[in-house]
Amino acid sequence: MERVVSLGIIDSYFQKLKDNLSVDCAIVGGGPSGLVAAYYLSKAGRKVSLFERRLAPGGGMWGGAMMFNQIIVQEEALSILDEFNIPFVPYEKSHFVVDSVQATSALIYHATKAGVVIFNCFSVEDVVFQNEKVRGIVVNWASVHREHLHVDPLIIMAKTVLESTGHDCEIAKIVAMKNNVKLNTSTGEVIGERSLSIEEGERTTIENTKEIYPGLFVSGMAANGVSGGFRMGPIFGGMLLSGKKAADLIYNSLK
Repeated sequence: MERVVSLGIIDSYFQKLKDNLSVDCAIVGGGPSGLVAAYYLSKAGRKVSLFERRLAPGGGMWGGAMMFNQIIVQEEALSILDEFNIPFVPYEKSHFVVDSVQATSALIYHATKAGVVIFNCFSVEDVVFQNEKVRGIVVNWASVHREHLHVDPLIIMAKTVLESTGHDCEIAKIVAMKNNVKLNTSTGEVIGERSLSIEEGERTTIENTKEIYPGLFVSGMAANGVSGGFRMGPIFGGMLLSGKKAADLIYNSLK
């Protein structure tokens, strides 16, 4: 029995890894925008893998606000909640209250059910850069990243890469710094996130969701961080809509 348990896990995991060494879209970061984008792309028939550094995908959505596990979603994003079978309760001024644990669980469940392959405990430390285009990601174990171990990585080839890493915009910074290129922002660089302004933050999250360099797209708070948008706090409609917009942009680019 002991051998069967170990062998079954090892055989199936390495088959999964081999099957995803080349994908249509590699998504870096498993927050709400990344999960939504992954779901819609996979549902449309694209091969999608998502790489999350932490043990559990979901980003900051799990904790709600200050660990009060409720979030706010505005009316414009209700169609996405319906798509993921996430219940909501009306509050005021076209805003709705959602249980953050239930919502995050639903995003993960429906993304994987649609065919998204999630690799947790993976850290993306670089990109594949060929012919002035991002063509894949360079991955290692999250523990290697955390402990600063000198262990060489592996490579995942991808027709497109979506960065949804959140506030730090790690992948965009790597691309700009290592390759001395200009990004699709007003300065050509990663501008950095501005302070909190909820209404503006919701608007700019969606507005800044775009292709920032050939082959590299951004969504969610990474989109705001790259282009200098505002932080928005525990309201998640913009994050969900950003993921949907990113999926549409990537789908059209793959066509």
